Amino acid sequence: MRFGSQSMIEPLKTVLVRRPDESFAVNDPKLWGYPERPDVALAQQEHDEVVGILKDSGAEVVYHDEHLDDRADAIFVRDPAMVISDGAIIFQMKKKLRQGEEGGIRRCLEKLGIPILHQFSDDVFMDGGDLVWIDKETLAVGQGTRTGREGFEQLKKVLSRQGINVIPVPFEGALHLCSVLCIVNHNTAVVMPEYLPASFSEFLQERGFQLITLPDEEDDSLGMSILTLSPGKCLMLRGNPITKQRLESAGCQVMTYKGDEISVKGGGGPLCLTQPILRE
Repeated sequence: MRFGSQSMIEPLKTVLVRRPDESFAVNDPKLWGYPERPDVALAQQEHDEVVGILKDSGAEVVYHDEHLDDRADAIFVRDPAMVISDGAIIFQMKKKLRQGEEGGIRRCLEKLGIPILHQFSDDVFMDGGDLVWIDKETLAVGQGTRTGREGFEQLKKVLSRQGINVIPVPFEGALHLCSVLCIVNHNTAVVMPEYLPASFSEFLQERGFQLITLPDEEDDSLGMSILTLSPGKCLMLRGNPITKQRLESAGCQVMTYKGDEISVKGGGGPLCLTQPILRE
């Protein structure tokens, strides 16, 4: 398999997903941070809709079907790993309920023929949701609730051997960097500026980015979780009309899906539901 994804926007050619199974219908939603128990049958229908959109956009979809007991969040395949042009890096996630997913996604990627460049140790934490590619040689790494200084330093050490510049972005009040910054085109990004350091917003503007502000009323409805399928072509959760209109005004083509079960209840949009294997 050809692999390598060092961009948020280049055409998505191969993507890994995990279809919801019975483990997603948690008996204790509060424990998992879900507002209520998801309906598995409806969640599968919604997930199938997302997969259909991915395929229609030209992406090959592969499934992560490694058996994982009681791992409801395992459908959010973005977080346990990343795939670059030289292979995969496997993370250790800080959320205790997610620990144990790493082995499953490692085996899945190995079966696909993707070499493992590095695996984080048990006491160093990072989530893939804290990673945002500015360009193919520049990676922004959020340092918030899930990725600490040690995780940043370990990733920086690994990626420096690949010629990749790693930029720390400290922020507060949000789960992942992807929940406050989403790049949708070569010169366009959606942001929640109140959570980003002013110096980083200035850095983006100096790089020529037009910054679209997410409206406050579309934060809880996951308006920020946008998957870019190719430059200016985006997939987002239905029910965020203001963000959709702002993207379209910036020249983007926007597709939407119904995600009441997999996204609203699960807390993760199309970005979280996908692990890019190849972008080119």
